[in-house]
Amino acid sequence: MMITMLGNAVTNSSIYSIAGIMDLISNNIWINILVKLAIIGTVYTAGISLIAMFSIWWERKVAGHIQGRLGPMHTGLWHGWSQSLADGVKLFQKEDLIPDGADKLLYRIAPYIAFAPIFAAFVALPFGPQLCFDGSFNNGLLYILALLAVEVMAVILAGWGSNSKWAIYGAMREACQMVSYEVPLGLSLICAILAAGTLNMVDLGYLQGGGMQDWLVFHNPFLFFGFILYFIASLASCKRAPFDLPESESELVAGFHTEYSGLRFSFFFFAEYAGMFVVGVISTFTFLGGWNSPLGHFDPIYMELNYNPIAAGLAYANGTLGAASGLSGMADAINTAGGTTGDSALTAGQLGLVNLYCMGWVLIKTFSLIFVQMWLRWTLPRIRIDQVMHTCIKVLLPMSLVALLGSAFWLALVPQPVIPNDLGFVRVSEANWEHLLGTGTGLQMVTQIVLLLVGLAILGSLKLVVVYAFLTRDKHPRVSFFEKEMPVGNKISWMSTEK
Repeated sequence: MMITMLGNAVTNSSIYSIAGIMDLISNNIWINILVKLAIIGTVYTAGISLIAMFSIWWERKVAGHIQGRLGPMHTGLWHGWSQSLADGVKLFQKEDLIPDGADKLLYRIAPYIAFAPIFAAFVALPFGPQLCFDGSFNNGLLYILALLAVEVMAVILAGWGSNSKWAIYGAMREACQMVSYEVPLGLSLICAILAAGTLNMVDLGYLQGGGMQDWLVFHNPFLFFGFILYFIASLASCKRAPFDLPESESELVAGFHTEYSGLRFSFFFFAEYAGMFVVGVISTFTFLGGWNSPLGHFDPIYMELNYNPIAAGLAYANGTLGAASGLSGMADAINTAGGTTGDSALTAGQLGLVNLYCMGWVLIKTFSLIFVQMWLRWTLPRIRIDQVMHTCIKVLLPMSLVALLGSAFWLALVPQPVIPNDLGFVRVSEANWEHLLGTGTGLQMVTQIVLLLVGLAILGSLKLVVVYAFLTRDKHPRVSFFEKEMPVGNKISWMSTEK
């Protein structure tokens, strides 16, 4: 009830004022361009910085707990929450050194080329039904993948421009690894694209609103397998263990960024963690339901806010949602598609709260995948470069081809859902809206339920491991190399004073 009252409270004159401002912006191309540039320069810059700083701090905590340490504890008092901010200030104040034999132009521009594509990729990421920079970006997924591929050029420039053998080795490893792993990564995504029928990230979000069983990862066994292949290939794409050969600090000092310091060094770190987030969002929208709740329209928050994701998908697929202006018009389009009136009708304020709730699901799913990436980094050993290439060419590539062919044959041979004639659906895009709006029976429905149960079992087992580690944390005391200078409470120190 409190959520409903809050949503209704937002639907006063403020909504109409905002709608008037939005109409002014949309009707003037120059104001529209200036507003979009301002959004990119403020909201996106701040958001990417927060994501990168949080991820860096979080990885230190994850690494600490996995290794029986505490991680950052002092900076910012509560669990060292401001350690990343302090490191940023430190790096900003450091002297910017350039090696004497370096190619100064290549050395200077490499960090910016590494960060700029990741920054540009965020523009195509939706965070909610209406929380997207441009919802009509029909090739959004292809655009993001193309930008992620540019990062390899930055690594090559950094290694070559540094005029260091360690940096050169790291850069060549990156070029070999990235170009190779892009093939199974792309093939795995095509499996999902075949089932969805679209490259539009917003379409992918609306398509999976029917509940967890309608997520594309559970559509057929080959798509389920394709998600696993994509996740493994994405580790190599982000230079994460066990594929972190471009850095390989035990062999190459720091790899391709050995000669970098100060702010330029931080750009590589920001690009890596922001890239992890982008890869996680791609996984979320192509396989894991996008912004939708696992419970679909039975989600209690959706029901409290009078939001029906299937009705919203119908309004979007019919084109009425895209033709509406302002949150009030969009809410009316969803109400019309769902046939809701009176107290059960969706309001503009409630739609705004739904978008915030959906953004929460995007962040939960994405950071869950990032946590698994961190978990693997501090669990698995680094493999050799020949093993990296063997895994790609002789394992992932054939498996991804099998997954692609299997998905294609499944869609061709297994009867798919059909949209009822009485629904009044008018197709305005080529996306596979039968997946959301159709009624499925037989093998397809049974397969989705079975794969859902398998997925829940895997997710439950991972959660049990985390819960077990938390409950038994006192049996594995944290350690410290310097007991007196850096005490860890009443925990047993690595440097024990017992005789």
